[in-house]
Amino acid sequence: MSLRIAGMGWVTPLGRGVQPVWERLVAGEEASAQSIADGPEGKKYPFFPVPSAELKSLPPHPRLRRASAISRFAAAAGLDALEEARSTTLAATREHAKAFDFANSQNRRAQGIGMERIALVFAVSNGGVVYTKRFYEDIAESGAQSASPLLFPETVFNAPASHLAAILGITGASYTVVGDGAVGILAMKMADDLMTNEELDFCLVVGAEEADWLLCDAYRKWRLLKTQPPIEPFRHPPRGMILSEGAGAILLGRDGPIAANEIHAGANFSQRKEASKRIIRILSDLAGGRSEILIASANGTFVDLAEKNAVSREMPGATIYSLKPALGESVGASAIWQVIAAAQSLRTKRLPPLLHVDPEDAGGVSFASGKEASASTAIVLSCGLNQQVAALRLSI
Repeated sequence: MSLRIAGMGWVTPLGRGVQPVWERLVAGEEASAQSIADGPEGKKYPFFPVPSAELKSLPPHPRLRRASAISRFAAAAGLDALEEARSTTLAATREHAKAFDFANSQNRRAQGIGMERIALVFAVSNGGVVYTKRFYEDIAESGAQSASPLLFPETVFNAPASHLAAILGITGASYTVVGDGAVGILAMKMADDLMTNEELDFCLVVGAEEADWLLCDAYRKWRLLKTQPPIEPFRHPPRGMILSEGAGAILLGRDGPIAANEIHAGANFSQRKEASKRIIRILSDLAGGRSEILIASANGTFVDLAEKNAVSREMPGATIYSLKPALGESVGASAIWQVIAAAQSLRTKRLPPLLHVDPEDAGGVSFASGKEASASTAIVLSCGLNQQVAALRLSI
């Protein structure tokens, strides 16, 4: 089944909105890192935060009064995806537009029969780590009797999906998929399966992540974190990544300018040296000998070389772009961000320049340089840090 992208929403360290963020990426801009300090020694780590001003326009809702940042990011991206669908693709058909009649412009909740015909699939990796840390800190300091009943619901993985469904007014099926950086594409695959049900008109796929000192410290102990920017993709040996936060939302339907022709179920690898073999197999299935655009997940870790080796074999003429040097590693949101970047490259016929890459590291592949990219297909490849690989193909 070939699904189509009806709308998209983007909340990133470079701002909010698909078009504004894309224009900044094409201009070669990158997010500004900030330091976050915590722990007994006051250790500092860099990360890329979402500017607080980007969420000021969120509508008032009881759920948002206690929701963590991850839910706020998801709400903003989801609202924007629905709004884009309403104002473009769906507005062309009066019947469909009525299903997305935003009667209350303050909270932008869609009214009428449309919302029960929308499923929600939420992709997450680390979850609401900020409130989870607060919850267990209280227990560690004062004992189990201090456990907060207000904080506990925010510690479960499906809390953001619950908030998002309530805020958007989605009354249909709601699912949460947990994984590593590839989880967004696995969520797209689940949406593809769900849309075989004719009772659904759309499926909203949202990936979100919030950054915290605890995550930075964990990734440093796993020897994946860089101590200071920039992220340098495809370096040998790898120098590490920097965490970021935000959300991406894609409204999938049966009409729209960009088609998701094939979503690969992906594969797992038990050792890092196996990653390239898994990627080669996936690209062989998806690329079919065609070489145009590849939106990679290169983030300054072992992932980069695994992807480059596979691309040089299966897509030697492809132009490679990764947005992680500009936006950081957003883990649960990252694959959805990649899909948005792929869709925008097909729409605008442009690819942003791949930042902080050394041309000597090309090794037989072509890196995006900011020039025109007149392609009709794009491959999105996502290799996570916890042994998951997935990919999909878009076309226009």
